[in-house]
Amino acid sequence: MNFNYFLLDAAKSATETAGTEGGLMSMLVTFAPLVLLFILMYFMIIRPQRKKQKEEQKMRDSLQVGDEILTIGGIYGRVISLKEDAIVIESKSDHSKMTIARWALQQNLTVHDDEAK
Repeated sequence: MNFNYFLLDAAKSATETAGTEGGLMSMLVTFAPLVLLFILMYFMIIRPQRKKQKEEQKMRDSLQVGDEILTIGGIYGRVISLKEDAIVIESKSDHSKMTIARWALQQNLTVHDDEAK
């Protein structure tokens, strides 16, 4: 009887081990698509957006007096003065001066020598 008890105990522990390993595999198979989706989102959406933001910030930091610019609102102008968070520009059409925020700058139309290289 002790021998039968030993065989049943061994079979029971083998099934519990297989059940635990199967449960772990089941969890991995369940969460693998979710993890792959997050990795795909990072490389397709988040990383390019961060790269674009860094390039825009670099462009805004390298702005100089006299540069021709385009604002987000579609106003073309020339930089008259640079302040910490603002830029004073002169519009092309009627030469009126206006102050805009640095973040409202969309494009620097002036090509500098160090950018061309």
